[in-house]
Amino acid sequence: MRAPFTREAPDVRRQALVAAAEAVLARQGVAAASVRTICAQAGVSAGLLRHYFEGVDDLIAAAYEAVDLRIDAALVAAVAGAGNDPRARLSAYLAASFAPPVLDPDLLAAWIGFWGLVKTKPRIAAIHAQSYAAYRARLETLLADCGAHDRRLAAIALTAMVDGLWLELCLDPSTFSPAEAVKALEKAAGAWLG
Repeated sequence: MRAPFTREAPDVRRQALVAAAEAVLARQGVAAASVRTICAQAGVSAGLLRHYFEGVDDLIAAAYEAVDLRIDAALVAAVAGAGNDPRARLSAYLAASFAPPVLDPDLLAAWIGFWGLVKTKPRIAAIHAQSYAAYRARLETLLADCGAHDRRLAAIALTAMVDGLWLELCLDPSTFSPAEAVKALEKAAGAWLG
């Protein structure tokens, strides 16, 4: 059955296409991320994609940027909500990856699709490099505020731990709890803070 197509404002249509690309990646993976599948998910005609994007690769890059912005906003909000204590702000930043909206099985499926494209799509690789550099830079600042030495290496190590724990928790939530993931990160962060 074909999805009904509707007329919407240009911004709404563009955002619908971005959300549809993310949903298709999450549900069916990169192989299914075709113009037809994404446009059907968005409820727009296949020809409309070219009006807003240069093609599917451009749309997927926009979806990656949108997901990155959503995650970044959640992390920034967590830090802002932690008050002025530097250690509480660092803890909030680390813990935010193990709470909604970041800890989400649908986000995992989309994220795996984006990660899979890093080696083959230069624009995706650039978005990935930029987003991870920003994450590590913010983490380095939070570590510096706590008096950590060797902040660059600490940020790299903690980022890798967050990714690994987040991935494993999304794949099999019966292995450990979000609270246990945060506890492991807190112990590691404590070691870097000395």
